[in-house]
Amino acid sequence: MPRARNAEASTASVAARKFDNIVLVLQGGGALGAYQAGVFAGLCEAGIVPTWIAGVSIGAINAALIAGNPPERRVERLREFWERSSSWSSFMPPSSFDNTRPLFNLYSAASAIAFGIPGFFMPRMLPPFFSPGGSLGALSFYDTEPLRRTLTELVDFDLVNSKPVRLAVGAVNVCSGESVYFDNTKMALGPEHVMASGALPPGFPPVNVGGQWYWDGGISSNTPLWYVVDEAYRESALVLQIDVFSGTGTLPQNLNQVQERMKDLQYASKTRFSAARVGQQEALRASLRRVLAMLPKEARTDPDVERLTAISTRGEVLLVRFTNRHDTRSSDFKDYEFSRASVTDLWEGGLGDVRRAIATEAWRNATEMAQGIHVCDLTPSNPA
Repeated sequence: MPRARNAEASTASVAARKFDNIVLVLQGGGALGAYQAGVFAGLCEAGIVPTWIAGVSIGAINAALIAGNPPERRVERLREFWERSSSWSSFMPPSSFDNTRPLFNLYSAASAIAFGIPGFFMPRMLPPFFSPGGSLGALSFYDTEPLRRTLTELVDFDLVNSKPVRLAVGAVNVCSGESVYFDNTKMALGPEHVMASGALPPGFPPVNVGGQWYWDGGISSNTPLWYVVDEAYRESALVLQIDVFSGTGTLPQNLNQVQERMKDLQYASKTRFSAARVGQQEALRASLRRVLAMLPKEARTDPDVERLTAISTRGEVLLVRFTNRHDTRSSDFKDYEFSRASVTDLWEGGLGDVRRAIATEAWRNATEMAQGIHVCDLTPSNPA
């Protein structure tokens, strides 16, 4: 795993300080979460420190590793998790083996299916078809207790619950279908909340939290942008959305590429929906402000009008997007291909994307989505 280089706080950190909140929004995507870790390492170099992190699935695990450690240890803990996860495929093939990289990656993905991932999940002794109905063993192929031990070791939940950083992780209630966020400003969080956010069936079992059973939040919405927008609409925010699936791509040339593209669209489409929803909400707020401005002065002290006035205003938002477009040559199994080579490529890709954005001051090219909301995509069109 690459070691973070020292860097002075850039002008980006100065710009970031004018916002009430600096929010990381972390999408789900299994092994692709190493890209998020690299982006975070780059943000740390630039002096950008989050005050709030919202994550789903692997994004929730990365979020907990960040929020559950002091600033000086966050990158170190992320590195430790990703090195541990890739330790069973730690061989780094030299460039002369480049033509065999897809085969090497396929072997790595197959080993994850057969043997699990260290510190994350392991196959059950009995397949689910031979387990008693209703048991966790009958509901999933893998046991995620290794993840509980990893989270307990690498995340200080006492620190999480002292709330120096707001942490929210998304899950979906198996029985009601309700999408929920476990938020440390509303409840005490533990390993089970993070595990629930990443309990993707049928690989992983549901997780019991407070007497209710939960699955991976990505089933309902893979990008927690809507939660951030709804929760703190009156505060100004720099929102850093780090996606691991790309909504844009090329026409597939074979069935493997069809499967890969379908997976990208399945998870990235919710990102586009979230952005569209933000735009629609802000257009409605603007309409409400115009209608309220037409009211006579004496009507503006009415309690209902005061409530509507509060709803009609919001803080300034700069939505900055980083999207993983780095091809590790892992095809449609890229989200469960945990080789050290691919994890390192993704980490370095995220770190490089941030460094390029800082060097070129790319955030200055933000466009207006709605009044008070600007959007900037900092992902290079042709990543190195």
